[in-house]
Order: sequence, then C-alpha cells, then structure tokens
Amino acid sequence: MGENFWQFRPLGQGESRQRIDWRRSARDDRLTVREREWESAHTVMLWADRSPSMAYRSSLAQEAKIDRALTLALAAADLLVRGGERVGFCGLARAVAARDVADRLTQALMMQERTAPAFAHAETPPLEPLAPRAQAMIFSDGLRPLPEWSLAVETLAARGAGGHLVVIADPVEETFPFAGHVEFLDVDSDWRLRAGEAAALRETYLQRLAAHRDGLSDICRRHGWSFATHRTDAAPATALLALRARLEADAFRETHR
Repeated sequence: MGENFWQFRPLGQGESRQRIDWRRSARDDRLTVREREWESAHTVMLWADRSPSMAYRSSLAQEAKIDRALTLALAAADLLVRGGERVGFCGLARAVAARDVADRLTQALMMQERTAPAFAHAETPPLEPLAPRAQAMIFSDGLRPLPEWSLAVETLAARGAGGHLVVIADPVEETFPFAGHVEFLDVDSDWRLRAGEAAALRETYLQRLAAHRDGLSDICRRHGWSFATHRTDAAPATALLALRARLEADAFRETHR
C-alpha cells in the first residue's frame, strides 16, 4: 500500500516539504506532490452542524451540542493529520495534511460566521459530492426531516465516498423528563407548544425520536455509512475512539478487496 501512483497535485500550504516530488517539480513552475493511492483513500472531510438548535444545553449536559460537535470535529482533524491523513471541512476548506489543521479550521469557521452566517448556520452539509476515495465525518443533532438527510448523504456519497454520521444529543432530548405545565420553544422560528401535562407526551415523543433515528440509520446503511449517537453527558473521547475504530475497519476492508 502506498506504492501505487495515484496523481500529481500542488503542494498545499503548510504541508511538509518531504512530500515534494522534486523531479516533477523541476518541470513546472510550482512544487508538486506525487500522491499515492493509499493517501488519496485517507482524505477525510468534516462537517459540524452550527445551526441554532445545536446551542441547546440542559443542566445534565457537560456542554452545549454545538461545543461538543466542534470539539469532536477539531480533535478528529488533529488526530487524523497526526496519523498521516489529509483533512478538510465540507464547503469551507480543502483537505490538507498540515499539523496546524485544527487552528486553520477554527479560523475558517470564525471567518464564515462573520461573513456568511447563512452558510455557517446550515442544518445539513453542503450538497457537493465528495471524491470517490474520501471519507466524511458529520456531527449534527440530526433534527432536520429525513428527506433532507437522505438528499445530503446521497449527494455526498454520489461518487462512492464513505462516511460516518454522529448524532449529538443532549440527555434531556433523549429522556424527555418534563412534567406539569411546560412551554416548548422552537429556536428556528416563532413556533411554540404549551403542554398542560408534559409527561403525557413522553411516550409519543420517544417513539417518534426512535423512528427518526431508525430512519437516519437506514439512510446511512443504504450508502455504506456508519451511524452513531453521542450524548453530551458522556466524555468526548468515547465518540473519538468509536470513530477511529470505524475508520480502521474501513481501511482494512479497502486493503482486502
């Protein structure tokens, strides 16, 4: 693995000069990298949901959903690059193998927040197909309707890219511990629901939540993606370890085809 030629490409900013193919670079006016097939198979594109619903945090959670999603995405970026892989952010930053990738992505996310808030607060990933040998890591609460998620995953995977969808959930969203008179507010609109006895809604809510999660899992399974749920009252490392195991499993299957 790694000895089969894949393609030439320009050296990215911040990449090690050890990756330069000097013979090919001498023929052009730019520094060029000879990319191997194995390297191309380990390009990972991240995306973290930063929509208003992600700001929710109950008293049972360690942090808000958006903070956990960004923590996981940036930590994954750092670990992946340290492992020799290239990492980018869907619709925002191309994949690079720079050691300061977490800092680069943080700056890009902050800039997008200031200059393009509509894109920064999108609730599903950009509808752009990924490269055939790429992997996607999507961190979101997954609350948009299933047809929207079906379109997003289908588009990202259209050229054969693999992927992993991690649903970030607050423990209160998982258990619905409400009782008595409760008013529920929709952070994305002016919609609100007043419940005289919230506990009476618990069973219906949990059934619909389970059905929605099953739908997300089915969408991922149809495209060969993995699906997992991560609660914000759990340690972030649990999600990172699970993702690492799935990436290693994907790499093993790729090498034994």
